[in-house]
Amino acid sequence: MKYETLKLDIADGLAVLTLNRPDKMNALTTQMRAEIGYAVDVAGKEARALVLTGSGRAFCTGQDLGDGATGAKVDLERTLRDEYVPMLNAIYDCPIPTLAAVNGPAAGAGANLALAADVVIATESAYFLQAFTRIGLIPDAGGTWFLPRQIGLAKAMGAALFAEKISAKQADDWGMIWAHVADDAFEAHWKARALQLAEGPTAAYLAVKQAMRGSFDATLQDQLMTEAKLQGACGRSRDFQEGVVAFLEKRPARFEGR
Repeated sequence: MKYETLKLDIADGLAVLTLNRPDKMNALTTQMRAEIGYAVDVAGKEARALVLTGSGRAFCTGQDLGDGATGAKVDLERTLRDEYVPMLNAIYDCPIPTLAAVNGPAAGAGANLALAADVVIATESAYFLQAFTRIGLIPDAGGTWFLPRQIGLAKAMGAALFAEKISAKQADDWGMIWAHVADDAFEAHWKARALQLAEGPTAAYLAVKQAMRGSFDATLQDQLMTEAKLQGACGRSRDFQEGVVAFLEKRPARFEGR
């Protein structure tokens, strides 16, 4: 597929999906959402880790209100159901680790696009903004689900109601993201972290995602049984055998993944 709104580069087991509408601060259009979903599916099949980032000075500033296909008169319920849901599900359900490298402002649906990733690393000058109430809307693109789980109801409610910028440092302090990094070290940092994931035990990473996410709806006893089942599968894998041998031989493990 030829992409018009993004770039997808896959090398050394790492897929880097770059939102590529820098003149529009990578605002989302109908075509862009379809391309993101397709590219994430491709990465999930061909790579061992996926990075989402933006070109230019922004990560993503949310819905492009000037997009003729999704302007102010659009049926928002249909747009969310038919366009946003498939895109977000592709990211959230991706079988490989996903990392959002937030290189600049992440606003509206763009903020929640980042939060759909497994790990978020932001440059120090970036910020997150739930801008929706500024135009009479509620947080969407998963915002009402991600935020309360990541930062608690009180902070999530304030972020939604006040619609104020949350700095990368604040987001880090609140537990919204994994880390914020100085601007001049940002690219080298996220690339190193992403390659670390690409070289890791892919099947175990998927099991981690399943166990962590399922824990919110489980009792302790249910979760202990889930851990036993998933750990049993991991324990029968070649990656576990390699990990033990590498540990005993005092060398880095060479994981095969899926």
